[in-house]
Amino acid sequence: MKVLIIDDEPGLRQTVSLILGEEGFEAQTAADGEEGLNRAFEQQPDIILCDARMPRLTGLEFVERYTARGGNALVIVMTAYGSTELAIEAMRKGAYDYLPKPFSPEQLILTLRKAVEREALRREITRLREEVSIDRRYGQIIAKSPAMTKVLETAAKVAKHPSSVLITGESGTGKELIARLIHAESDRAAAPFVPVNCGAIPENLLESELFGYVRGAFTGADRDKPGLFEAANGGTVFLDEIAEMPMSLQVKLLRTLQEREVRRLGDTRTRPIDVRLISATNRDFTEEIRQNRFRQDLYYRIAVVPIHLVPLRQRREEIPLLVAHFIETYNRKLRLSVKGVESDAMRKLLEYPWPGNVRELENTIERAMVLAESPKLTVADLPPHIHAPVAMVDTTLPDDELSVKKHGAILERRLIQRALERTGGNKTRAADLLELSSRALLYKIREYGLE
Repeated sequence: MKVLIIDDEPGLRQTVSLILGEEGFEAQTAADGEEGLNRAFEQQPDIILCDARMPRLTGLEFVERYTARGGNALVIVMTAYGSTELAIEAMRKGAYDYLPKPFSPEQLILTLRKAVEREALRREITRLREEVSIDRRYGQIIAKSPAMTKVLETAAKVAKHPSSVLITGESGTGKELIARLIHAESDRAAAPFVPVNCGAIPENLLESELFGYVRGAFTGADRDKPGLFEAANGGTVFLDEIAEMPMSLQVKLLRTLQEREVRRLGDTRTRPIDVRLISATNRDFTEEIRQNRFRQDLYYRIAVVPIHLVPLRQRREEIPLLVAHFIETYNRKLRLSVKGVESDAMRKLLEYPWPGNVRELENTIERAMVLAESPKLTVADLPPHIHAPVAMVDTTLPDDELSVKKHGAILERRLIQRALERTGGNKTRAADLLELSSRALLYKIREYGLE
């Protein structure tokens, strides 16, 4: 540990240096406050011992200038007999403690040791408070893998700035959770967070939902209505499935982001807005732009900071943590008392590829808990398609089972997944390919955890 000694008495500097050296400290010295200030920022000591009365720059002036420039070492002011008031004033200005002269070697070392211990304790308490706070607010975000740890670090950094964020990743990876985290950690946290699913709102209604309309803009518009961008003023708009937005609306969104104003449908005037935009998609924007389905200039506007969420199958070490979290959550919500998961059932959960990602895992655990008859979840409590060997799920059917029901569930789930992939997640087109009603498809998507 480095200690900088600032005193105009050469003898004291030498004596204190020898004492500290014998105790394992690395001692450095300066002859006055000006020199000490320069060395403090050059050498970055952990502790500074500073005399209260020095030529050129007094100890009090040193403390003021050092703290004003962002210095973070512990400053201990050395004071002569009768200068206690000066030492207290130095502590008001930012000094950590004071040491009255003359002092013995034991007093010097004890003061330094106490300062180091108190500072270490303060930092540990701060760290623990931050961990508890983060766990309380973001308990659903499990970050044990390097990939998810990096995502949370990036989210925390970008939260402090108004830059637009694009979150990409497969369906069910937790894109909205990350968007909410960014909003909650920003200076807009007290303002609205307005989520909009661009794929769930019909194209002819999306414009009026986003930008609002005035009375008489269309049949049935009997009053003025502000859009969601105005509703989120001062806060954050989260555009989920933004790749579903029609080209005609992309132009209007681009203009809104550039000019920071909106024009309601049917209106002739614009209204200023202050909104932070976070977008999300499970599509490949490179392909969307190449196919002229998404404007390149808008992409650059919304993807100032890109964040990618890897699928659950690439961070399997988080599955046991997520399972424990969901069991705790649904024990509380459903008033159950499930104690955990049997080892063979956990092995099945770890082997399964989770095409529906975290959302599918959550649905699976909730279903298993409702059906469970034992204190712990067993293989029998898991859906049939999870019983199948992983290597066979995506290609052929397993030949170690003759249950038509189980084979049918595996095949049906895979067909639905392929239809959603082929249509880019468009449920209406997927229902047509599968020859199902939209309502039936939505039910099966929830049943198989493919939301």
